Amino acid sequence: MLVWEEDRKPAPSASNHGLSATHSSGLQQAVAAPTPPASAATASERRVNIADKRIINGQTDVNQLVPFKYKWAWDKYLATCANHWMPQEVNMSRDIALWKDPNGLSEDERRIIKRNLGFFVTADSLAANNIVLGTYRHITAPECRQFLLRQAFEEAIHTHAYQYIVESLGLDESEIFNAYHEVASIRDKDEFLIPFIDAIMDPNFHTGTLAADQTLLKSLIVFACLMEGLFFYVGFTQILAMGRQNKMTGAAEQYQYILRDESMHCNFGIDLINQIKLENPQLWTPAFKAEIKALFLKAVELEYRYAEDTMPRGVLGLNAAMFKGYLRYIANRRATQIGLEELFPNEENPFPWMSEMIDLKKERNFFETRVIEYQSGGALSWD
Repeated sequence: MLVWEEDRKPAPSASNHGLSATHSSGLQQAVAAPTPPASAATASERRVNIADKRIINGQTDVNQLVPFKYKWAWDKYLATCANHWMPQEVNMSRDIALWKDPNGLSEDERRIIKRNLGFFVTADSLAANNIVLGTYRHITAPECRQFLLRQAFEEAIHTHAYQYIVESLGLDESEIFNAYHEVASIRDKDEFLIPFIDAIMDPNFHTGTLAADQTLLKSLIVFACLMEGLFFYVGFTQILAMGRQNKMTGAAEQYQYILRDESMHCNFGIDLINQIKLENPQLWTPAFKAEIKALFLKAVELEYRYAEDTMPRGVLGLNAAMFKGYLRYIANRRATQIGLEELFPNEENPFPWMSEMIDLKKERNFFETRVIEYQSGGALSWD
């Protein structure tokens, strides 16, 4: 945990506080002495020029949302707003009855549920902290910041959902919420992520140099491609497989909504990464790409260990070995989406039904718990 010591922090850069360098210095001058009103010509010169906007290290005023330069970010923001849901809207009565029934679930199925909740109750908090205390400070495109604000709220909804499941089932909260300290397969994934959070949350970290910009880009890749785009998928598959067998349908319904949200987060993050690469090609060096490739390989290894820990035996028609191919397939997809070569050639998706879970729009709920319209407006398309 970082301890924020405002009195001891050096003055942050203009970009970190959402003010252009000109705007920031103007405020400092205003404190020293009053300045005469700007002429109309001077004021118009300070208007945002769309060509000057940048994802990072921009000098335009980030308080001015328009004119849009990154319309894709705004469109994704609108799509997530149309995607709104709340956990308490989901009926958990069938899950509660099944959990309390001594013969309702096998011990292996109960292990999967508790391990999943043990990982996810803290994972989305890590993601939210990374956005609010790290990424947001360093992104200078207001359209992208708008999406990040919505994403942070959705991470809060996801944490709420996991807590709602824990509370509904009457699980030992101490056991579940401390799993990231006490269960090795969960702890190892979190310890892989935390250095990339700490690096950009450090109050002394500022972009603007090659090394710093690569540090930020690396953090974005880890969170979009490896955390949200890989570390969540064993758990999603396991719980949604239960729902397909008409077990834990309330929890599975919530996981379905979370999967859709996280798919959008992942897609946005990939677009953000690719735009930064486009605007800063000097960052994408052979050495940097080799470092990213090594992180991908490590993440696949960690998530596979988690699959083995959560499924020591076959259950739900699944086994840990099946996830080896699935994780390699996902890693290939994430790598190629950001311009790397496939890491594991010729891997195929052993769970094609997972794509259906993302693509479902307005229809009877997959788990037949109730008729829903998941989107409140518009139609989503997934890259």
